[in-house]
Amino acid sequence: MSKKLILGADHAGVGLKQELSEVAREQGYEVRDLGTHSGDSVDYPDFAHEVANAVAKEANALGLLVCGTGQGMSMAANRHLGIRAAVCADVFSAKMARQHNGANVLCLGARVVGPGHAAEILRAFLGSSFEGGRHERRVRKIEPEG
Repeated sequence: MSKKLILGADHAGVGLKQELSEVAREQGYEVRDLGTHSGDSVDYPDFAHEVANAVAKEANALGLLVCGTGQGMSMAANRHLGIRAAVCADVFSAKMARQHNGANVLCLGARVVGPGHAAEILRAFLGSSFEGGRHERRVRKIEPEG
């Protein structure tokens, strides 16, 4: 089973996204970059929705979204069923988001964390997995009732 990371960013996050794609490849991930690919102004929800849709459809895929703060990307991505997008600015939060909350999309703020620290956060996120057990019940309560 190949490990997949689906990337997206707005104009504020495009540079950091490109740097982090190399980190993901070094960790053995197949990377799919859904854009943006330039510093031209774009709307972050467009990329958050595209990545969230892709992650929700692909078994075992994770997502990475980067904007100025990570907040807007997270808000837009979390509108999708099955997506648990976490804004993380530290390694511990990234690990816990995966282990305890089953996060499947990492959101980073390019204006909040520098490239070196962002790489550490991504490695922690990719290197962790959902523990299930007592956390399973809580994660199920996140989804809206259908």
